[in-house]
Amino acid sequence: MREMRDLDGEDRAGWDAWVAKACQAVGVDPSDVDIVAIHALTKQVARRGDRPLAPVSSYILGLAVARGGDVAELIAQIEATLPESEV
Repeated sequence: MREMRDLDGEDRAGWDAWVAKACQAVGVDPSDVDIVAIHALTKQVARRGDRPLAPVSSYILGLAVARGGDVAELIAQIEATLPESEV
């Protein structure tokens, strides 16, 4: 799991509850949802790519995870498609 300092200080009390509720609604195990890793990916896409593509990157990640594969490796592969510097 990545360390995301920009999530420090956030009131995350309701996050796990909402994730659990959303996961239950679609039949997903909440333990498979790594909020920090997903946030890190979308942050990189927003900064180094185009901001509107940030949620699209998490959707792409979800599709790739559903097909199998290590989440960390898949995130690295998606991030490798981004420009090196922020736009």
